Amino acid sequence: MYSDSTAMKIDLKEETILKGEIINLKKEKNAVLLAHYYQTEDIQEIADYVGDSLGLSQKAAAVDADIIVFAGVHFMAETAKILNPGKKVVVPDLNAGCSLADSCPPDAFRHFIDRYPGHVVVTYINCSAEIKALTDIVCTSSNAIKIVNSIPEDKPVIFAPDKNLGAYVMNQTGRAMVLWDGSCMVHEAFSIEKLLELARNNPEAEIIAHPESESHILQTACYIGSTAGMLKYVQQSTSRSFIVATEAGLLHQMQKDVPDKKLFPAPAIEDNICACSECAYMKLNTLQKLYNCLKNELPEVTVPDEVRLKALKPIERMLALS
Repeated sequence: MYSDSTAMKIDLKEETILKGEIINLKKEKNAVLLAHYYQTEDIQEIADYVGDSLGLSQKAAAVDADIIVFAGVHFMAETAKILNPGKKVVVPDLNAGCSLADSCPPDAFRHFIDRYPGHVVVTYINCSAEIKALTDIVCTSSNAIKIVNSIPEDKPVIFAPDKNLGAYVMNQTGRAMVLWDGSCMVHEAFSIEKLLELARNNPEAEIIAHPESESHILQTACYIGSTAGMLKYVQQSTSRSFIVATEAGLLHQMQKDVPDKKLFPAPAIEDNICACSECAYMKLNTLQKLYNCLKNELPEVTVPDEVRLKALKPIERMLALS
């Protein structure tokens, strides 16, 4: 007992010291820390802004700092660099990628577009800078329906890379679209059998889901929306408990918003520590790596100017509509 307790105290002390040093470095270097809701709790707690893809994009476009520290995954940091070419953008771990972004290689996507001439290309922001450079307009899960509805009905549409989000948008808008066959491993990891069992055991709980989830998961949901949308829904709903079908990191902010409500992470197919769906890429970022990257201003994320300028236009079109 004594050994375990001592270890816990040491860990907490080290965490407190690291947080203090990170805060001091931010001030010293005029740096801003942007973090996604899927980051670990300790990182979320010291971030200057925690948000979803849309909120982070908007914040990155307006940030007033010399250095942007992006605690998320690689494509998010690329977006920040595209919007802020004169600022240094660093990340805790360059290996923090994205299974959805990886499912859409630029060369393959270029050939895919060539097969459908005359189509407006809409890409979900969860993609690489090279994919954005091949795009007419970017969207997020918060504004995908609005973006697609803004396109004239006589214009055919390609939607990439997430087929699940694309199918959901098609259902909501009534627009037929050509979908790229990509998906997020986190949002395809939910077990419908375990989810239904959890719902049966907690009949008062509402199921809420992210639109990157598969259709059979979405069909069970009382509410479907982005991470920011789910946070707002849980705050405003009169229900007292929720089963949340998205990456489990969101529950940290959600529980802070509604401390008196009961939250259950939607169960994953594979058994793991929390029995929920977590993004291994997001969890590559740690407090120690965050400190190191801010202290050394490395690793730095760069985007070639030719790619950046092409990718900037569809992002700006999205932000103008958001």
